[in-house]
Amino acid sequence: MAKIPVIKTVNLTRTYMLGKIEVDALTNINLEIYSGEFILFFGPSGCGKSTLMSLIAGLQKPSSGKVLVRGEDLATLDADGLAKYRRSKIGMVFQNFNLITSMNVIENIALPLSFAQISKKQRVQRAENLLEVVGLKEYKHHTPSELSGGQQQRIAIARSLVTNPWIMLADEPTGNLDSKSSNEVMRLLISLNRKSKRTVILITHNPDYVEYADRVFYMRDGKILKIKVNPKTKSKKSMEDEDIKTLEKVPEKAIEKYEDIDEGNVETTTDEKDIATETDKEDIAETEKSEDTKTDNPKKDKEAVK
Repeated sequence: MAKIPVIKTVNLTRTYMLGKIEVDALTNINLEIYSGEFILFFGPSGCGKSTLMSLIAGLQKPSSGKVLVRGEDLATLDADGLAKYRRSKIGMVFQNFNLITSMNVIENIALPLSFAQISKKQRVQRAENLLEVVGLKEYKHHTPSELSGGQQQRIAIARSLVTNPWIMLADEPTGNLDSKSSNEVMRLLISLNRKSKRTVILITHNPDYVEYADRVFYMRDGKILKIKVNPKTKSKKSMEDEDIKTLEKVPEKAIEKYEDIDEGNVETTTDEKDIATETDKEDIAETEKSEDTKTDNPKKDKEAVK
């Protein structure tokens, strides 16, 4: 029996109207991504990476073509179905952290579980487990303003995992961070992929991260130019700690706690609302807008952030 990809796109195309001019953001994208892979969408600013992610996330509709998630066409889902998909099947992390400043860390992490059919005690326990996974258990009563940028992004990652999603989408998650914080976030994403076997899709224009992916999809002008398989990571067994020795470590033992989270996705009530959707849509739009102002030189971009 043929293996079904967790994500498949078929002739995926997205066009925008810029005044009276039709702009092709993506053209005939065909790809397959399998469970447990660490994938990079790599290319210069404005190449269509964020648009591709937003289509996979169901935040935008394709102009033509299909996005299939475990064989299910996202176009067949109604608004409620798409909302449930975004809440329970995927986790999203952006360049901006999108934490609610009036809530403490535990409340922010547990927020996606607000409508889940589990008790408050279970929600808090799940959030605390993930807080330990990201190495910040001593900060659970802090507010976002009391944390560094790197710490806030790790909280955002914990929040994206709280519903136990199949897929994590990370759009330039280190774009606003210094090198040390960037290393901590990358170490965390790699460890989560290896330990929990979740599919991770990282969007970046930073060439330093290419070596850590199983496969790299090189993009330019809305098209996939080539796909490179990384022999170092093709077998997860070959990816030992020395392969990521340049990255700052977070507690390895804590990563195992992620496996203690209930298998399967959190069931939600039918009357729940898509509490994160509007924020995510705004962040996607802001990312795409900001791409036009970036250079193709990652070092210059990082200096600009600083």
